[in-house]
Amino acid sequence: MLLAPALVYLVVCQIGLLVLAWMASRNGVAVTSLLASWDGEWFLALAGGGYDGVSPEFADAFGWRTPDTPLAFFPGYPALVAAVAGLPGVTRLAAALGVTVVAGVVCAYGLARLVRALPFGSPELRQAGGLVLVALFAASPMGVVLSMAYSEALFCALAAWALVGVLERRWLLAGLCCAAAGLVRPTAAALVVAVGLAALVAILGSRGRGWRPWAALVLAPAGLLGYLGFVASRTGRAGGWFALQRHGWDSGFDGGASTLRFTVDVLATAPSVLEVVTVALLAAAVVLLVVAMRSWWRSAAWPLLVYATLVLAMVLGSDGVMNSKARLLLPAFVLLIPPAIGLARRRPGTAVAVLAGLAVSSGWFGAYSLTVWPYAI
Repeated sequence: MLLAPALVYLVVCQIGLLVLAWMASRNGVAVTSLLASWDGEWFLALAGGGYDGVSPEFADAFGWRTPDTPLAFFPGYPALVAAVAGLPGVTRLAAALGVTVVAGVVCAYGLARLVRALPFGSPELRQAGGLVLVALFAASPMGVVLSMAYSEALFCALAAWALVGVLERRWLLAGLCCAAAGLVRPTAAALVVAVGLAALVAILGSRGRGWRPWAALVLAPAGLLGYLGFVASRTGRAGGWFALQRHGWDSGFDGGASTLRFTVDVLATAPSVLEVVTVALLAAAVVLLVVAMRSWWRSAAWPLLVYATLVLAMVLGSDGVMNSKARLLLPAFVLLIPPAIGLARRRPGTAVAVLAGLAVSSGWFGAYSLTVWPYAI
């Protein structure tokens, strides 16, 4: 059924929004303000005025602001929002939420196509597994951001289709989507490596015949390197973007030392639901990666494994705002493929019951993170 991925995705997201509306009313806040909170406020400001037009009231995590502070946010999502907001009668918030919804639907079709492109299982199993993957992705514990003025939905859509391009050897699709993803989120570094390695293997395997893998190899890093170069030129520092992250959000790569300390502290004191669940999600992601390694290492799906490993390494190895790690796991959607295939083997009633329970649970957790949890996500 052509509409199945979109319907599954939108139904699961709608469940989350209904739970959010209920909790918002109980806590006396407006749903629209929640959907545009935290980073969403930055993206809307960037869509309205660009890097030089953001109001001085916007500051980093320490309350500081310099002319370069807005450069910490990648331009792809706010630029697209600005383009849509330029249409008659469309507000910036409506444009941002519209871009998010459309990007999520595009991602849903990419996820379904990705599973169908896998080199194992029957076509029927892969088709069912693709729809289950869409539902699991939409019901991710921090899936609420897939309905917010955030850039995750757009990035995941581009990443999913880039990986489809790799598995189907559609190298221009892979390279162009990877390049675009590099303008949306820094997580694109993992995608650049996965697409680049796959293209290089294809080039070596064909002894250099054909120009499309070469095009993917050149295109893949263009967006990410282009934006990092732009920030370097604006700040006068080769590592300008990384300096902004370190000084403004205390974010960098420490090999996982901060994550380990956070995990130990949370397990010892259990300070909040969000932090305990975050630790559980990080552990679950590691387990899913091990399962994926056993299934994909010697198959043609190895680029998915490279991508997932690097995304997880970036999440576990970075310090900064620990409360955001559940959200940062969203781009590691390929780790949900093994459980999606496993659930697709079950009876339809069992699969629907499990997915419905996950959708409600995810909806509650996302609503809790926006209505009760007082800090950024």
